Amino acid sequence: MDSRAVAELLRERFPAAVRSVEEFRGETTVTIDRTALRGVMRFLKEDPAARYDLLVDMAGVDCGDGAPRLMVVYLLNSLSHTNRLRVKTGVAEGAEVDTVSDLWQGAEWLEREVYDMFGVRFAGHPDLRRILLTEEFVGHPLRKEFPLAGHEFDKPVDLCAEEETGYTRDV
Repeated sequence: MDSRAVAELLRERFPAAVRSVEEFRGETTVTIDRTALRGVMRFLKEDPAARYDLLVDMAGVDCGDGAPRLMVVYLLNSLSHTNRLRVKTGVAEGAEVDTVSDLWQGAEWLEREVYDMFGVRFAGHPDLRRILLTEEFVGHPLRKEFPLAGHEFDKPVDLCAEEETGYTRDV
């Protein structure tokens, strides 16, 4: 079954969850509701018609002023059906996304990276902490409001001076 057929199957199986299905240059993207993510991803992994057995990559996107502000994007691959599917879900500021690290082991580190760079929290994650930056680092560098020049790293960071940086430490 190709990715377009899987997208239509998702529309039938999860009609309230599927927000949109887009096709661009032969790639199918399904945007789903954040609250249905867990069920949709389990279906995509376990259903024989889909069988997306490999989580290739996962990324965060800061949409700026858009609502919801953040997106989490999953790139899935079905080795048995030889096709790929992109799944996107919107995340409002401060909302959590369910972890998929128990479905795809590789998601554990990818979710930590999205948390570290964008501040998206994953409910049920076994070890949600920074993976690329130190625990003392303030902010999430891939968010649009992060200063383009970054912080002045040659000076010591004062974690108590949040009013100077405008960032709060949410770890």
